[in-house]
Amino acid sequence: MLSQLSLYLSRQAASPARYVLEQALTGVFGWIPTPIGMAARAAAYRLMLRMQGIAAIERGVRIRFASHITLGHGAYLDQHVYLHACPGGIHIGRHSLVMHGSVLHVYNFRDLPHAGIWIGEHSLVGEYNVIRGQGGVRIGNRVYTSPMVQLVAVNHVFDDPSRPFIEQGITAEGITIEDDVWIGSGVVVTDGVTIGKGAVVAAGSVVTRDVEPFTVVGGVPARLLRRVGEGERPTALPVHFSQA
Repeated sequence: MLSQLSLYLSRQAASPARYVLEQALTGVFGWIPTPIGMAARAAAYRLMLRMQGIAAIERGVRIRFASHITLGHGAYLDQHVYLHACPGGIHIGRHSLVMHGSVLHVYNFRDLPHAGIWIGEHSLVGEYNVIRGQGGVRIGNRVYTSPMVQLVAVNHVFDDPSRPFIEQGITAEGITIEDDVWIGSGVVVTDGVTIGKGAVVAAGSVVTRDVEPFTVVGGVPARLLRRVGEGERPTALPVHFSQA
């Protein structure tokens, strides 16, 4: 029982003392609704994570390894977001938003050298996204992901048919998404991919190779559809949203 308890705690926080602190703070302040709750968390959560200014955290946000989380000024975490930031950490930049139900999960217990999740400024992670950062996920500035996007920077090795895949190890090359990228709903981006600046990924695509800057890709696997600026340009209305 003691060994199982020790293993559990090691997967939840940097130390048993940190676990007690983080559970106490989220237990006392994590449920409070309305802006009053966000104000309380903006003050109290500084005791367990790094805030560079004022960040807004809705109720019901789950946090593990809070000592490895950095929130930039104006960052916003919506309800039921889950951050698991074991070493390598999670950085969410200034005025970036992580929307309802998204999971940002580093979970690096293999000492992988590039593990972590880094999100730039003025970016938006859409509802129910899953970002797995064992190989490192770097997201630039003004990147928007639509609902149900998956960025999975880890892969299992399965080349030996005589052994179960769980005994063959993993690869973790990392994912990079450069500035000003828009990723449509339901997209899956696999490990080792770079999506270039200004690119657009159509909804439902599976991206298995690099995407050139200022291109539109789509399909399974994703392929080049056209370059940004080619073809008709429909009338566009500017989109604005208030930031926390």
